Amino acid sequence: MPFVRGLHSPMTLFELLGLLRKRLRLVILLPLLTAIIVGVGSLFLPDEYTASTTMYVLSKTDDAATAVTQQDLSAGQMLTNDVSTILKSDRVKNDVADQLGLDDLKDFDLSITSSTTTRVITLTVVGHDPQQTASVANALVADTSEVASEVMQIESVNVIDQATVPLNPSGPRRALYAAVGMMAGLFAAVCLVVVEDMLDTRVRSGSDVEEIVGVPVIGHFPQVERG
Repeated sequence: MPFVRGLHSPMTLFELLGLLRKRLRLVILLPLLTAIIVGVGSLFLPDEYTASTTMYVLSKTDDAATAVTQQDLSAGQMLTNDVSTILKSDRVKNDVADQLGLDDLKDFDLSITSSTTTRVITLTVVGHDPQQTASVANALVADTSEVASEVMQIESVNVIDQATVPLNPSGPRRALYAAVGMMAGLFAAVCLVVVEDMLDTRVRSGSDVEEIVGVPVIGHFPQVERG
């Protein structure tokens, strides 16, 4: 029966480090190669730009002279959640696309966040064109204010900070892609070294002989170099 390392006895960490040391060139070159390939590939990805705007939901029942109760805060938060839902609705997206002469907003990623204690909503839009990205963010807020006033008890959605045209790209994170590629290459190199060792059926030590024949080795002939 051929002997396969690792089939009967697990490989120790010391043995693994020894194998990696023997194949050090592979362990170094493969991660570098994958990092270069992924890094160069990421250069062909289009730049992404991020534009953000914040808004405040103003209810028709707001009265500055009236003390704010916990019930008022809960009702205000529900209104904020409703406005966030309208902001992501197909009606608003289609209206904005028509206003800006776009087929749709599928090329833009929308992210909406709101606090649990305020009625402030933050809208973040990510796109490939900086001018269009800012325009989409501002148009979404304006159209949401109109729709919310129409279908809900909302006075208006007031803009706190209007979205401005981003000057520098926010992504993709090419350095991160290269780092992930390097880690994947390192993992692949370790797997290759381990699999190669497992497929090696040569007898290399007395312990290998003991495992094959099932009896202890009581002696061996030392290797004699020829003079």
